[in-house]
Amino acid sequence: MLLAIDIGNTHTVLGLYDGGTLRHHWRLHTELQCTADEYGVYVRRLLAGVAQPTIDGVALSSVVPPVTAVFDTLCRRLLGIAPLVAGPGVCTGMPILYDDPRQLGTDRIMNAVAAYERTHAATIVVDLGTATKLEYVSDRGEYVGGVIAPGVGIAADALFTHAAKLYRVELARPPQVVGRNMVHAIQSGLVHGYAALVDGLIARMQREVDAAPRVIATGGFARLVAPESARIEAVEEFLTLDGLRLIYERNSGH
Repeated sequence: MLLAIDIGNTHTVLGLYDGGTLRHHWRLHTELQCTADEYGVYVRRLLAGVAQPTIDGVALSSVVPPVTAVFDTLCRRLLGIAPLVAGPGVCTGMPILYDDPRQLGTDRIMNAVAAYERTHAATIVVDLGTATKLEYVSDRGEYVGGVIAPGVGIAADALFTHAAKLYRVELARPPQVVGRNMVHAIQSGLVHGYAALVDGLIARMQREVDAAPRVIATGGFARLVAPESARIEAVEEFLTLDGLRLIYERNSGH
């Protein structure tokens, strides 16, 4: 079985694959202060709940370099496996047209690889996580580039931090766009506002590339925002993990 680990700024998601099937998945908070031993306790407990998993490979994607090293150590100590760490020198099977590929977060490439594997067509990936990211993949399977904006959570935190009379509310869909109280007004701005942001960016990207790409969403806020979007076709919660699995297979000959 393959253990895929996606280390993001807010959460670390782990998935256990049996071939191409995701059998188990878990979500942890990404903590810069945690040591390999501390994370090892969490991972050992999670795996203990799985009936005799035989892990013969680990694939790791990270946008938090200090935590990358912690999980690398954890995998070697706990599993006796040196993980495949997505990054420069790792075959993705996807041409990268970005001016400087070293500036690309590995999660962006994993999402692009997994999305194109699903569509085999021009595709826009919308990642609604800590940041809101849109990636464009051409119909030839080339990663062309994308857009990065603050995420829903970041926008909410900024609003509550800088506006003295506004307060933190549950991030949930309001009953209507025109909020009739403070809670619903803020929820509308965040949920409908980000749906409009995403739809507007997709429309601009489509005009620029002169194509009608498929649109797939992922990320922690995807199921909140996607239903209000007119252009998102599907939500794939574990797109990044699937990309990691594909990259592992392409580099290990499986």
